[in-house]
Amino acid sequence: MKNRFIKSFVLLILVTLLSGCLYPENQLSKNKVPNEVQLKQMQSAIDTYQKETQGLLPIKTKPQGTPIFQKYLVDFNALKERNLISSIPGTAYENGGVYQYTIIKPEEDPTVKLLDLRVTDALREVNVRLEMYRNEHLYPPFGEEITDDVYTVDYKKLGYEAPPHVVSPYSQKNLPFVMDTNGKLYVDYRIDLTNALKEYEHNYKSGDDIRYLLTENTPFVPAYSLPYTIKDGEPVFMKQN
Repeated sequence: MKNRFIKSFVLLILVTLLSGCLYPENQLSKNKVPNEVQLKQMQSAIDTYQKETQGLLPIKTKPQGTPIFQKYLVDFNALKERNLISSIPGTAYENGGVYQYTIIKPEEDPTVKLLDLRVTDALREVNVRLEMYRNEHLYPPFGEEITDDVYTVDYKKLGYEAPPHVVSPYSQKNLPFVMDTNGKLYVDYRIDLTNALKEYEHNYKSGDDIRYLLTENTPFVPAYSLPYTIKDGEPVFMKQN
């Protein structure tokens, strides 16, 4: 029991230190604001790469089970080797920025989008507390049931005085976390999806994954999210198999 506590405490300290130095140049505004020109340049470079390599994409190898929006990260070195880019975008994590460049719809329409690593940091912090809690308890800190497979997080059991949140890359509003039956954490994007369903024209129907409404109309991917569909005009969690 003592060893478990020490391990969890050290992990918490490491995450705190890493979050403070993860982006060594992130005080520069160029590294924090999405740049439409850079995105277009990256899209052009990737399109050219795909043509020159008979359909291949410049992506880093990720495990098979990696969630779709985190799976196809752009390999800048592959683009530089073919002289398709001269430098890594200033907004990219690899150049001190707060975004990872990722590709969605790789088989049908490879499109470059941004993954906000500040979402990653916020999730990591809550996960550290969750791991510490699960070292001492049999069941995850389930809160209220949202659907058969999704729950809120009992934040008080994790030592929070208020519900933890992440700032949305879409609306800058605070998004809560949710948990599945296995105790895995996700960001809840229902606030942003509700706004998107009202703001953007679409043909989504029940059973469709409406997260792509966000990627179709903004530079960002809804990282660390569960699939959502639409019911009575509102976003709902999609039934998990």
